[in-house]
Amino acid sequence: MNPELAALALAAARDAAAAAADVIRHYWHRGVEVELKADATPVTVADREAERAIRKILQAALPQASIYGEEFGLDGERGGLLWLVDPLDGTKSFVRRTPFFSTQIALMEGDDLVLGVSSAPIYGETMWAGAGDGAWFDGERVRVADTRAIEQASLSIGNVRTLTADARWDALGALIRDSNRIRGYGDFCHYHLLARGSLDLVIESDVNILDIAALAVIVREAGGVFTDLDGAPLTLDTRSVLAGTPAIHAQALQRLRR
Repeated sequence: MNPELAALALAAARDAAAAAADVIRHYWHRGVEVELKADATPVTVADREAERAIRKILQAALPQASIYGEEFGLDGERGGLLWLVDPLDGTKSFVRRTPFFSTQIALMEGDDLVLGVSSAPIYGETMWAGAGDGAWFDGERVRVADTRAIEQASLSIGNVRTLTADARWDALGALIRDSNRIRGYGDFCHYHLLARGSLDLVIESDVNILDIAALAVIVREAGGVFTDLDGAPLTLDTRSVLAGTPAIHAQALQRLRR
């Protein structure tokens, strides 16, 4: 992607995230009724209106790009330029009045994730990154930590239900025992902490690419490594995450492969 188009796309993504934040704040204070989708996950008017606001801005800025959103599906073709949008990632938190939810907007060019914006309006954090331009937290450039030993590492895990029946469960237990600190921040939060050097490894299963695409760009641009639990690069079908500082990611991947 040429620099001019990249700058235009990033500006549009940040504007779209800000527009979604206005919608989300409105319903956060007002309260909403909750519906259940076919897969039994919750959805609200805030999710839908936030995605409409995002789509309007993205389509005006880059009409040549397709959009794949959590609430309204795919508009256009996969391939080429493709926006990945989760207007309110963490709806379960939203409806239970906890601030661990966010808006996630990423752009793919072919098979490559090239920019990401992660906005948590009630929590009060926004991060963004473009390929080759670094990762930014509220206007300040951020980097992952230089942690090199598991014994010094802080880990965060989330959505590990499927791992309890996985052959890697015992290896994960050993990794936790050998680490310095273990938490379960979840959602956007542990990736923000990782990107700005406050955490060293994130392990998750049961994710959707819309949840993590923007966060992957941010972590990578902050100097981290972001793959699935097998060490494979992200695709539209990715369902798990292993993200960390380069040294800790490599050690964790080796141990989880045993």
